Amino acid sequence: MPGSIRPVSVVWVVLVCLLFCSRLLSVGAAPICTNAQAGCHALSLANLFDRVIQHSARMHGISNDLHSEFEQYFLPSKNQIGRVSRNCHTSTIFTPNGKENAQRMARQELTEVILKLLVAWRDPLWHFHQSIAHHHDFNNFSANKALEMSDMVHELRKGVEKVAEKMQMMGIISNSVSSLASPEALLPSDSAEWRLMKDYDLLYCFRRDSNKVQNYLKILKCRIVPEHGC
Repeated sequence: MPGSIRPVSVVWVVLVCLLFCSRLLSVGAAPICTNAQAGCHALSLANLFDRVIQHSARMHGISNDLHSEFEQYFLPSKNQIGRVSRNCHTSTIFTPNGKENAQRMARQELTEVILKLLVAWRDPLWHFHQSIAHHHDFNNFSANKALEMSDMVHELRKGVEKVAEKMQMMGIISNSVSSLASPEALLPSDSAEWRLMKDYDLLYCFRRDSNKVQNYLKILKCRIVPEHGC
């Protein structure tokens, strides 16, 4: 009798665990939203900022890794990539130099600068991945990092759009998210200058711009929610 009860009890335990785990997964799979909509998690502005800042830090870290690999393969002289060309295709986007200048910029304008930079890298990084994937000097791991970098820019842009939407709902900025995030509104019509750049110049420029995005997000967060980790 005890031998027949034990397998049944084990089955019940497994079924309960499966039911519990499925509920946890369904909760984790719910999308993030800026307000209390049905079927999604509403996050505070501070939490939204933390997410995009962490994401931008990972993205910048990957760009640093790839930059180091390019130095190793193509330019043995230390730090030579940064001296090859500093004419980045995003040079037409006004970006404040230094923390003090960024802090003086209006919150709405600084948000727009962040979105401009992210939109500007949408196409170049995809083509950079295609280029590096066919380069014999790089392994699949490097090509995968290039693809991950491209995907992260897309995801970070979506995250910053949610931050902007939350700020607009709270009355912190006046523009709607759609007007801030529209590629046509953010970039000039001749913004394809990146096509003339070499891969190592493109990577140098992205490393520079991803660092700017990360720093601007930190400054924006500390100006708006200074009580949360500033």
